Amino acid sequence: MAKKFFGRERQKKQLIDFFKSNNQSFALLFGRRRIGKTELLKHCISVPEIKNIISVYYECKETSEQNNCESLSDIVSEILDFPPVAFSDFEEILRFMFKQAAKKEMIFIIDEYPYLRSVIKGLDSIIQNVVDEYRDESKLHLVLCGSYVETMKSLQEKQNPLYGRFDLVIDLKAMDYLESSLFYKDFSNEDKVRLYSVFGGVPYYNRLIDSKKSVRQNILDLIASAGSRLENEVIMYLKSEINKMTNAYEVFEALSKGCVRFADILSQSKVSSSPTLVDVLDKLIKMEVVKKEAPINDENNRKKAGYYISDPLTLFYFKYIFRNLSRLNVMDGDVFFDKFIANDFEEKHVPKFFEDVCRQFLIRKNRRAELENGFEKIGKYYYDDPKNHRNGEFDIVTENSGEYTFYEAKFKDAPIGRNVILSEIEQVKAAGLKCNKYGFFSKSGFRNISKVDKANLILFDLADMF
Repeated sequence: MAKKFFGRERQKKQLIDFFKSNNQSFALLFGRRRIGKTELLKHCISVPEIKNIISVYYECKETSEQNNCESLSDIVSEILDFPPVAFSDFEEILRFMFKQAAKKEMIFIIDEYPYLRSVIKGLDSIIQNVVDEYRDESKLHLVLCGSYVETMKSLQEKQNPLYGRFDLVIDLKAMDYLESSLFYKDFSNEDKVRLYSVFGGVPYYNRLIDSKKSVRQNILDLIASAGSRLENEVIMYLKSEINKMTNAYEVFEALSKGCVRFADILSQSKVSSSPTLVDVLDKLIKMEVVKKEAPINDENNRKKAGYYISDPLTLFYFKYIFRNLSRLNVMDGDVFFDKFIANDFEEKHVPKFFEDVCRQFLIRKNRRAELENGFEKIGKYYYDDPKNHRNGEFDIVTENSGEYTFYEAKFKDAPIGRNVILSEIEQVKAAGLKCNKYGFFSKSGFRNISKVDKANLILFDLADMF
């Protein structure tokens, strides 16, 4: 039985429209490992309006050009119902595919392209020459796909032969909280937030979640016990790149402890120098496992920018597992969870991720023009309060034409009451900040809020978000 496909509506439409084109077309699809690239492509070529187009899908191997050509030759011969064909090199296969597509539309998907590129000198130039040669003579829909994000992005740079050749480029990111929740729809809304805070928006991880088990048991079975399914996942994903970096694991540990400013990361990680840390952070950002965020009211101030682990599973691993590996291997899973995860997870980790879920919710609503107070920017807001000798940040703030809306998110069992709201509003005013409107997110709803108050506030609970 085929796996049910969830989400990716925008990317599905882009690819299906691409495959329905009557002319030759060339696409680039990339994203980190496990993000669902192959599944997306295979789903799109199987939909009713596309499945009648002949499709050749090939996943490149980390072997020689000859070995790849032999494997691809077998697939081409089988799908096109040809006698076994022996091609001398990849260029010959490529030309053969373009010629075949002169008669009828065809789809040719080359997955894990960087593997093939590393063993064929000048492959980008070879493809560019063939694409240009058959531009007006063929109806081949060619897709290059790969997991090495930096390599795939380089194909779009001006100095690359393929620059300007792509008709469609998709940088496939992790799913947001709502798309991710489709994988575990039988859980309560608050448990969906908890699951997202661990497994994030990576389809491969989310498919492993068992709806018959509790959130705690899923975490134990998948990441927080010796021999768990994803025990080595984070390290294996990072290994090929991190082995080339000095102090990368120390940087991850510093970030997982809540160090976000450059100076704090440098001090905590004990990286040898600022230039070394800059290099490590730049590489991790290019890998898309770390993100850099500046406050929306001071975007060019590098000192106020913060660095964060962007992948939830990576953050969870370095926060709770990596530093306790020796303990994990000798302790009972439940005992380990209670001692090193349970309290911090519920009191700090999930509430912090709830803020990220709230930001994603606002972005979704804004894209659909469903907010009365639409916005141009969303992010953190940094403030200085010289009078009281303090500074700080508000985590969820939107800006529209210079007007700001401040939001507060509470992942607590008790409903938010009027006194809490007034206290939060007073905090904004005390910092001397101008606010257009105030918004609140509550896991447990609201109480004692009058109609007059509601008219001046933006209030959302979990039911609104899911």
